[in-house]
Amino acid sequence: MEKSGIIVGLDIGTTKIAVIVGRKNEFGKIDILGYGKVPSIGVKRGVVANIDNTVQSIKDAVAEAASKSGVDIKYVNVGIAGQHIKSLQHRGSMIREDSETEISQQDIDKLCNSMYNLNMNPGEEILDVIPQEFSIDGEHGNTTPKGMIGSTLEANFHIIIGQTAAAKNIYKCVHKAGLEVVELIIEPMASAEAVLSEEEKEAGVVLVDIGGGTSDIAIFHGGIIRHTAVIPLGGEIITEDIKEGCSIIKKHAEELKVKFGSALARENREEEIVAIPGLRGRTPKEISIKNLASIIQARMEEIIEHIYYEIKNSGYEKKLIGGIVLTGGGAQLKHIAQLTEFMTGLDTRIGYPNEHLSTDVMTDMASPMFATGVGLVIEGIGRYQKEVEKIKPEEPVIQAAIPEVVDKKKKGKEKKVRDPLTATKTFPEIFLDKIRNMFEEDVD
Repeated sequence: MEKSGIIVGLDIGTTKIAVIVGRKNEFGKIDILGYGKVPSIGVKRGVVANIDNTVQSIKDAVAEAASKSGVDIKYVNVGIAGQHIKSLQHRGSMIREDSETEISQQDIDKLCNSMYNLNMNPGEEILDVIPQEFSIDGEHGNTTPKGMIGSTLEANFHIIIGQTAAAKNIYKCVHKAGLEVVELIIEPMASAEAVLSEEEKEAGVVLVDIGGGTSDIAIFHGGIIRHTAVIPLGGEIITEDIKEGCSIIKKHAEELKVKFGSALARENREEEIVAIPGLRGRTPKEISIKNLASIIQARMEEIIEHIYYEIKNSGYEKKLIGGIVLTGGGAQLKHIAQLTEFMTGLDTRIGYPNEHLSTDVMTDMASPMFATGVGLVIEGIGRYQKEVEKIKPEEPVIQAAIPEVVDKKKKGKEKKVRDPLTATKTFPEIFLDKIRNMFEEDVD
């Protein structure tokens, strides 16, 4: 799979498990080769609650994706979310042994890897370390220190923390499904790769991925991730509210939400009525569309209040030129962008993962529902390419400009001979050799 450039994303969500198979084409876009989507019956609020049910759902989704794509799926990039996810900022530094040599990728990796040694609370572990800004010998604001010279390398890091048990349960489910985990990727980071542009990240933007069990938040500014958070409220709790408020079964509540749901009650008229089939021959139940929207709006206002609190808590409320981008299955609610704009005062749009996809991609993939899955493929491709770059042999910093020397000591015709040492000599050494040869010729 890796040799052919094919990457597989596995999105283990509260309401669905999606497997997406893709690869980058010659134009830099993502070709979706196939996908599988099945209901998730073993996950609650982004956390595995039933191993066997989750494993079966993963197997079913993988089988569907393999059938559609014709790919034998063995390795997957898995998303992790859930209300246990949190983040912190930390600053790290290292003293380099040789300050006269260029800073290499190995130096950067060494500093990043040292962050995994931070002391965590019992039951928690560091899931990801994201460098933000580097400084070299006190000079701040550097994002690409590779190739520069200095004795002290420092950096600010955005560190993602999660429960050890939650991560282990995901690994266990994937392994029991006959798969291997290539990378465990934070879902809001994956969704951001799918729906945000580099200009938005630079200007300042909030990504909100409204899933079934949780709403994931990622705030970017200056092209750098600044804040992440997970709110334990999502589309599923809205369905529960409709079920209780309208006294109907969950299946009908979900269908009402998807087909007729709206986040603004005032956009619906009183006389709009929908009939729900009665149970076991009972008469159909009539539901007012405006009452349905009132139930949805009440819960959405609560979710948006939590989102706005995280925005203010990040300290970047006044720096978000790009506003808010809503994605995930919950972003498909009608009028949700208008309600978000009204409550936060920030420009809001719906994020579709079609910007990075090729033009002949399946229509389903352009839905906000698949933003995380598509993002896992994009993120997986990016990380794979970085690993490939690391294992490439580095070119020598200085190469010889004179690969051949002329042996003039022999009488008769001049004969060119290959000097095996020349390829490793520096320019000063080559220059001294030429001077030495000149003196030797004079002596002869």
